[in-house]
Amino acid sequence: MQITTLTATPTLAAIDYRCTARPHERPFTEMHGAFSLSYVRRGSFGYRYGGRAFELVSGSLLVGCRGDEFVCTHEHYDGGDECLSFHLSPALVDELRAGKNVWRVGCVPPLPGLMVLGELAQAAAEGDCELGVDEIGILLAARFATLASSRRPGRFAVPARARRRAVEAALRIDEQCHEPLHLDDIAAKAGLSAYHFLRLFSAAIGATPHQYLIRARLRRAARLLAAEDLPVTEIAAEVGFGDLSNFVRTFHRAAGASPLAFRRLASGDREVLEERLRSN
Repeated sequence: MQITTLTATPTLAAIDYRCTARPHERPFTEMHGAFSLSYVRRGSFGYRYGGRAFELVSGSLLVGCRGDEFVCTHEHYDGGDECLSFHLSPALVDELRAGKNVWRVGCVPPLPGLMVLGELAQAAAEGDCELGVDEIGILLAARFATLASSRRPGRFAVPARARRRAVEAALRIDEQCHEPLHLDDIAAKAGLSAYHFLRLFSAAIGATPHQYLIRARLRRAARLLAAEDLPVTEIAAEVGFGDLSNFVRTFHRAAGASPLAFRRLASGDREVLEERLRSN
């Protein structure tokens, strides 16, 4: 495991994790030393917590509750995984007023409102955003607290072999999200009928294949808007949206801001930042 602390303040620490564990390596029990949110930017891994089993893929958020034990597994994927993790101070957690049970949901599947902030934070970590990575971490924590307070913990009673098929399919979608992809084709590559594939993918990943495809495109779009000066029309086409108006509408629904306003946020526009803070 490669661990790099990007920033550490009394309120929040941002840490880059790059795990190189292989499927044959034996998992072990760990303990969360802080309340934390870890945005999965690449790869996949399993998370066993509180008697439940979760599969995390790109765009997922691992939620850590201070003092609780957990186990990470890597039986499905041999390519490693990368996370941008935020460790929150008890004072910040109290200010969020989400309740301790919210920090015991285990994980949150790829949700548009959280993913775009995760990608913005990654852009900040790499110097492609005028905001501080700690500032975006606080925005992410506030948005998570709002969304998770109204969500019930997911439970995935899916056999290991089926979970593997779902994770492998998610990884393929990530790689090919800029291309036209259809349920029948993705299911066929997984060796399943569209009906059975839809059921197991939704149960294991927490989103339907189409939802995951759209969210993969939104992740790429958010990163390009933050890090590149490409026209919005070009970004829409590059990530797989054939229709500009559909892209603008979908992105606005996910980010709570238009693509241009999101780019202004990435450039440090205080007006957009204050509006985001008020909306959480």
